[in-house]
Amino acid sequence: MRTYDLSPFWRSSVGFDRLFDLVNETMNDSDNYPLYDIARIGEDQYQISLALAGFSPEEVTITAEQSTLTVEGRKANKGDHQYLYQGISVRPFRRVFNLAEYVQVKDATFENGMLKISLVREVPEAMKPRRIAIEIAGKEHQQIEQKQAA
Repeated sequence: MRTYDLSPFWRSSVGFDRLFDLVNETMNDSDNYPLYDIARIGEDQYQISLALAGFSPEEVTITAEQSTLTVEGRKANKGDHQYLYQGISVRPFRRVFNLAEYVQVKDATFENGMLKISLVREVPEAMKPRRIAIEIAGKEHQQIEQKQAA
């Protein structure tokens, strides 16, 4: 596994703490349970799909905070089964997704062992680029002079 030294970036940048923390966390994250996909389904729409075989919707909790989405699962009871082989993992899990600015959780559905979380990026109108009209200074000045003469 490759390791990266981020100390040169720490020395020469200000205000990127969160970005470097995310890179460090991602490089150190070795737990890949449960399996998941992240898909872009539109220009500003995304979907996270988690494979949660063996879990029911009541055993899964989704929490959306300002910049993170946390999915947690815990089996209620193991039952009275005596497994000869247990290939379907039902261990407790906690998966955290870091969300970009203005990404909001739209909804979540659970079907056939798949949890699908829909996300949408909604940029406020004040933050969207807008076109500024350019007026000709000479014409505006002429209109003011005509109003004063009348």
